[in-house]
Amino acid sequence: MSVIQLFDAEQPTPALVASVVHPKPHARVIDQADTLVDEIIACVGNKIVLGIPLAVGKPVAFVNALYQRAKHDPSLSLRIETGISLEKPVGKSALEKHFLEPFVEREFANVPDLDYMLDLRRGCVPDNIVISEFFFKAGSFLNSPQQRNYTSTNYTHAVRDLLDKGVNVIAQIVGKRTCGQDHEQVTTYSLGSNSDLALDLIPEMDKLKATGHRVAVVGEVNTNMPFMRNHAEVADSEFDFILDLNTQPDHQDYALFAAPAASISPEDHLIGLYASTLLKDGGTLQVGIGSLSSALTYSTLLRHENNRVYNKVLSDLNVFNKFPISRDIGEHGAFEEGLYGCSELMVDGFVHLYKAGVLKREVFEDLTIQHLLNQKKISKTVTLATLNTLLEYGAINSTLTQADISYLKRYGVFRPEVSLVHGKLVTPNATAGTDISQPDIQHWIETHALGPSLKGGVVMHGAFFIGPRAFYDDLNQFSDDEHQQFCMTSVNYVNDLYDHMLGNQQLKQAQRKHARFINSGMMVTLDGSVVSDALENGQVVSGVGGQYNFVAQSHQLRDARSVIKIRSCAYRKGKLTSNILFNYGHNTIPRQLRDIVITEYGIADLRGKPDEVVYSELIKIADSRFQQQLLAQAKAAGKIAPDYQLPPEYANNTPDMINAFYRKYQAQGLFAPFPFGCSFTAQELKLGKALKALKSKTSTRTGKLLAILGSLHTQKPDHDTEQLIKRMKLEAPSSLEERITRRLLVAELQKQS
Repeated sequence: MSVIQLFDAEQPTPALVASVVHPKPHARVIDQADTLVDEIIACVGNKIVLGIPLAVGKPVAFVNALYQRAKHDPSLSLRIETGISLEKPVGKSALEKHFLEPFVEREFANVPDLDYMLDLRRGCVPDNIVISEFFFKAGSFLNSPQQRNYTSTNYTHAVRDLLDKGVNVIAQIVGKRTCGQDHEQVTTYSLGSNSDLALDLIPEMDKLKATGHRVAVVGEVNTNMPFMRNHAEVADSEFDFILDLNTQPDHQDYALFAAPAASISPEDHLIGLYASTLLKDGGTLQVGIGSLSSALTYSTLLRHENNRVYNKVLSDLNVFNKFPISRDIGEHGAFEEGLYGCSELMVDGFVHLYKAGVLKREVFEDLTIQHLLNQKKISKTVTLATLNTLLEYGAINSTLTQADISYLKRYGVFRPEVSLVHGKLVTPNATAGTDISQPDIQHWIETHALGPSLKGGVVMHGAFFIGPRAFYDDLNQFSDDEHQQFCMTSVNYVNDLYDHMLGNQQLKQAQRKHARFINSGMMVTLDGSVVSDALENGQVVSGVGGQYNFVAQSHQLRDARSVIKIRSCAYRKGKLTSNILFNYGHNTIPRQLRDIVITEYGIADLRGKPDEVVYSELIKIADSRFQQQLLAQAKAAGKIAPDYQLPPEYANNTPDMINAFYRKYQAQGLFAPFPFGCSFTAQELKLGKALKALKSKTSTRTGKLLAILGSLHTQKPDHDTEQLIKRMKLEAPSSLEERITRRLLVAELQKQS
């Protein structure tokens, strides 16, 4: 039973439970960041180990003030433990800078920089300060000294690791609201984007305080942070200090870092389309971030909203014959029961699915109710049969007690106005006995007491979020009822099946039926091992995060599957290479946990299969330019029979096939690169496409020379091209390099026009 289930529906909100049961002093509210730094040093001393959240939850005003204090005071020792320190885009070349500067100025207006990140890039972090991360923004610290400060860990072990490292200050952005309760104004705070670690870490900090350790919990109020309810809403007594700068005259809270929507390539769209066929109506969905996630969202919406066209696309690709797993474990109809979201990262795609009526399967914090819903013995609509079924399965007593009535009211079976007075059921207009086995009592209950539908259901459990600005706007504009359906919670609750203070293993298993845990990888080897976080030389690209947890969880749940999405090939150092490899010197997910892998060429079903099948299935979804090499390597290793031939229907995995498919459906208005909105102007889209192509062509000395030679015969640019050149500050080149760059860019723009 969860903590929340222990309390009557008419009692204080779960956010206030901790302070009701174990009274703690109210937080001290401070209106200056430097003053808060003084208080923190006075509280914990000169050696500070600061834990701050992933991504947008970092309290920038406090962190910058603390960092600057330590930077100018060598007697202070500061270690910052965090993950995904976000940075505004900065171009490496002059051309990239000219492209990005107006975009960054527009899209990241009023978004502050993290001072420690600026100094990391300059290489001037002082010796008394260390910044350590357990998850990098993908590719942000390759070939950087920061590689030495990376901590490899599962997301679910981050709290343990922070405690082992001696964290004595934790801090994050919080939302704030004040409302009436028992004729008094009560202020609560929301953990907003990052309930992930705080819900588990704050109780651990309380234990440290109780044993005499000097620790502090800090919240920094930002009115732009969406105020998430449910588990994320906590009492002010959960904090020692609250930094609230809004008491200052004319103060304006800084904007949250918003991640602009990435372009969805034709390859990404195909990967998303294949993944969407594996979703089962009434199931559970977990996804990661990026264009592959957006592609899945798009195809899932297409399946639901334009099912005829969706199935025509699948037929054109011969999906069910080539990849029968999509028929065996998935579906291709619209969503009637809907999906439930259970994902460490709540991306904007979940809100798109919610608005479209796809994300609508509610789960409940009561095991009996959840099991009965799963077995379709009850529905969300409350009837007298609901009450009798709960009685049959022992959820309530035949003669109702106060606990029974509180339970029934909490989940909406009884209306809020029903009460128990002197052994009688009472509503404002009627009274009856409590023995619900009696026909007359049942008739009275049906007439006076039953609610219209179950309440308290949740369609989404998430641990942290980041996304485009429109996503934050959507969350801020949620109604009270919508907020109740989205629960930001502990990452340990979401990523693991183990018992947790917010829900035990049996409850989680009941909620997560037909789960599809869909994540991205960089490479996969023919034995089914997945490479997602690092290179074989040890360089870390991103981090393990929660990927291992979800893969392991998929093998623990009977009807769940793990799905890894991988682009079939990539350019590395100017050379096209396959992302399906014979072997590789590092893996994130070992081969014994192999399951489903998807590329733009299809679906490989690997779970429980012998090696010969695993190897051949992965070769079937590799790019055809690499298939024969992979096949030869597998045969040489004795993993595939010498006489095996790749079936012809899998031997046309080429970019031409993809482009033909894409052109056909793009002409019908499908599979657009920015289906959920675009942060770039029309000019920037044209320039971005040209710059990307130019960067690829000039990535080698030979490629650069050929591009320069090809640009010698460019025509005089027209008015539109001149405007694009002006946007890049190349209208009057002042050096040979700039003249060559201008000519290359003009040539590329003319090719694409």
